[in-house]
Amino acid sequence: MIIEVWSDVVCPWCFIGKRRLEKAIEKLPDPSVVEVRHRAFQLQPDIIETVPTSQHLAEKYRVSAEQVAEMQANVCSIADGEGLCYDLKNTMSGNTLDAHRLILWAAGKGKQEELLEALYSAYFEKSKPVFAHKDLIQIAASVGLDSKEAETLLITDLLEDQVKEDQAIAHQLGANGVPFFVVDMKYGISGAQPQEVFDQTLAAVLAESN
Repeated sequence: MIIEVWSDVVCPWCFIGKRRLEKAIEKLPDPSVVEVRHRAFQLQPDIIETVPTSQHLAEKYRVSAEQVAEMQANVCSIADGEGLCYDLKNTMSGNTLDAHRLILWAAGKGKQEELLEALYSAYFEKSKPVFAHKDLIQIAASVGLDSKEAETLLITDLLEDQVKEDQAIAHQLGANGVPFFVVDMKYGISGAQPQEVFDQTLAAVLAESN
């Protein structure tokens, strides 16, 4: 069973969806039959500056600072239910192209899952930035990736085309946002759906394959 996951490292629902997918996989009779492939999706591909997320959300949705705080508190509450400890008060928003290139590169090193987890945790649980090369290299090194190799990748435009290709495929499949999950290119799950949706979808795919 191949599960392709489109996500962005600054999308709070993507980390929540990742946890729900993991729980669904663990409930299968043999979780080892599942291969998860992470694909890139930039929610803000044209953003240039790095700005406070609270400011970004207020401008994007045309709401007050108080409304943004309420939105973030709601997400934190839901994340807490998945065992995640979000701290969104001081997060920043910026361009995630380099983070995605690093994640795609890490797949070839057998470290994609670990790097994605580290990026999510750094951003959502520790309010660390994930945009500058120095920040990304530090996070990559924390999961055992070579700092010099990561730096060499980041100073080039390597894998930029793959990021854009991943995004284009998502749009072709009808996804305008993330998280977006596709199982065996047959079943789609859009958004961080309730746990039972993940459970039922994987069970149905497994039953069909058997």
